[in-house]
Amino acid sequence: MHKRDVMVAWAFVIGLWFAIIFVALATWNLAPSGTARTLLLAAGAVVLLFNTAAILAMLRHYREDRDFMYGLDIKFLDEAKGRS
Repeated sequence: MHKRDVMVAWAFVIGLWFAIIFVALATWNLAPSGTARTLLLAAGAVVLLFNTAAILAMLRHYREDRDFMYGLDIKFLDEAKGRS
């Protein structure tokens, strides 16, 4: 379960990077001036930086508490199988 969650988190990070880069390229000519382009690029970089850092922190927390979090999931899944 942990490996799958880590892979999904990284997929979201990669997807976010591709989306922000695509939007920047697709809207490049819509910016009215060089200053506006610079401001928009800086804002996009901040979004990427903070979101990537947040997901990395989440993954670090998952790694630290993996046994507790996933242990509960496995326990409840086992109990649900026992009832069926």
